[in-house]
Amino acid sequence: MDRDLQKRTVEALLFLSEEPVKIDKLATVLSISIDEAEALVGELKNDLASARRGLQVFEVAGGYQMGTLPELAPYIEKAFSEDVSSNLSTAALEALAIIAYKQPVTRIEIESIRGVRSEHVLENLLKRKLIKISGRKEGPGRPLLYNTTPDFLKYFGLKELSNLPSLEPGGDNLTAQEKDVTDTDNAEEVITESTDNNINSISN
Repeated sequence: MDRDLQKRTVEALLFLSEEPVKIDKLATVLSISIDEAEALVGELKNDLASARRGLQVFEVAGGYQMGTLPELAPYIEKAFSEDVSSNLSTAALEALAIIAYKQPVTRIEIESIRGVRSEHVLENLLKRKLIKISGRKEGPGRPLLYNTTPDFLKYFGLKELSNLPSLEPGGDNLTAQEKDVTDTDNAEEVITESTDNNINSISN
């Protein structure tokens, strides 16, 4: 298989896959080394960018996926009636924002910040595999600890957790609880904006 055919094969695989494709899988399918597979993906990225195409290659949750440019998201939303961000309720986004920025975190800590009980919200997030139970916190009762999952990264189109935008500080004169609330508001806004921009951008 010549290099041009290899590159077109990578493009087709990334376009058709509903999940991010790992680099080792690309290497196996093409019977090439991982370094050669990474080089092909890099060339495909450059080709799409130089041709000013509406599609690009994203690195998401440890793999690669084809998707549309973020600036096209408003037009894609207009064309397709379903609003992706509506898939998660405000309560779910709020709890997810707390977990994303403060993990590992207990349910009591989440409820302390939100000000409401959160067991049902957490159950729904667990069912959707956006969060997971990562262990127990040392101390009285040894409460469960919650973390985000690779599916969280895929849902929001993130390569890794370090890609989450930094939160603006709430101010030195705020109490710890007030800072938690302020951070949560900012985090929810960031999470929601990520849904609108990133999720639509990786939709085929």
